[in-house]
Amino acid sequence: MEENRPMVPSPFELHLIHLDLKGAPPKVSYLAEIFPLFHALGANGVLLEYEDMFPYDGELMPLRANDAYSFSEIKEILKLAKLHELEIIPLIQTFGHMEFVLKHKEFSHLREVAMFPNTVNPHKEESHRLISSMIEQVAALHGGLRWFHIGCDEVYYLGEGEESKQWLQEGENTLEQLCLAHMKAVTSHLVSAHPAIKPVVWDDMLRGMSEQTLRGSGLADLVELMLWDYSPDLDVDSKVGLVEKYQKCGFLKLWCASAFKGATGVSQSLTLIGHHLKNHQQWLKVAEGSPAGIIQGIVLTGWQRYDHFSVLCELLPVGIPSLAVCLQTLKNGSYSEKVKEDVEKILGISSLEIDTFMSDVSGTFPGSEILSLVTQITFFLKPSVNELLENNRYVTGWFSPYHRKRKKIHPIMIHHFQPDALRLLTKWTTVTQELQVAMGKIFYASSTEEWMEENVQPSLQRLQETVDDLDRAIQALS
Repeated sequence: MEENRPMVPSPFELHLIHLDLKGAPPKVSYLAEIFPLFHALGANGVLLEYEDMFPYDGELMPLRANDAYSFSEIKEILKLAKLHELEIIPLIQTFGHMEFVLKHKEFSHLREVAMFPNTVNPHKEESHRLISSMIEQVAALHGGLRWFHIGCDEVYYLGEGEESKQWLQEGENTLEQLCLAHMKAVTSHLVSAHPAIKPVVWDDMLRGMSEQTLRGSGLADLVELMLWDYSPDLDVDSKVGLVEKYQKCGFLKLWCASAFKGATGVSQSLTLIGHHLKNHQQWLKVAEGSPAGIIQGIVLTGWQRYDHFSVLCELLPVGIPSLAVCLQTLKNGSYSEKVKEDVEKILGISSLEIDTFMSDVSGTFPGSEILSLVTQITFFLKPSVNELLENNRYVTGWFSPYHRKRKKIHPIMIHHFQPDALRLLTKWTTVTQELQVAMGKIFYASSTEEWMEENVQPSLQRLQETVDDLDRAIQALS
């Protein structure tokens, strides 16, 4: 993994960290702690994906999550960002991934396909009014914006709604035209209302389009594209070719998007640094091979859910060592032992493992306690409970489901596993309580509850039920 190349400055002018607020959104007090760290690691901006955490008002109020930031908290976030020289770019979805809007009964009639809440119907004037209103409310709270990201990735089921099917049968209409028309409508509104703001869109819906189609659309006059690829074996030549294609189509500035977490499994709880480091090393090669001056920035994405309805993946504090390694690699133009040592020093971690998961880790960075406790739980909770309940012969042989149901136990067998069960239950209850306290400082109660239910309760509940059944069997003996 180590490179011995001489350090060169990053080919990217802007290094933005993506905060995905659709899952486990951090409290503002935690942002106050990590924004200085972001700056120290070399970031100069934040891509803030609000989803349902923005305090939408008026007819848009149903979009707010229960824990949505208040107007004053948004102002505080912007103030903190400015203090630590981090430029904010807001991101709201305006085409696909609109579950947080279209799941509500007030807006469900605006779905492209009636059954599915992910994609908005691009034919309805009301859809455009809704999106314009969302953009206006977000823009109004952010003064001096240079860019506004309007999403538009993974527009699933586009063309499968009844109005789209009808439209596609008229004349020579195509799915590509339908996609481009909606993007143009949204960006045209944004540009006419805010001439100083440049819209940014994800590029995946445009990748397969011909140069002729893209050039003829006029979209290049309105937007900047963000090319995303999170794989460690990203095809450099193919990506450079895509950059050159977009340039030929008239796109003057492009962005790249890598991933420092949240891209290796929908329910992933720990971050494998080496996987994400390779992704960033590939993006450095793309930047080196691309025409000079066209790529102006890179966003290090940190996904918190795969979509609005999926489970949480790695919590933000868990991904910070990966973020630090990836960002320092970009800033230095390559990865080296010095990058690793610098990150260890900044995060207060004695020894970072790059290519394997660390089973024991502690640091001094904000949220490091969560990393340590989540690591313990991920590595040892389920295996230790399984070992007792499935591999201990006294449990499987003398306290099976059959025995438990009938409250039967051979008295001589109790001391063979009761002490182990109680010791295990005490240990994991203590660790869980410590994690709840640590998470409570950073996240809202609903996020803590969700993480615990997904990652702790299944094993802890099995253990607790075994101890309870044993107590009942002992009582039956007497």
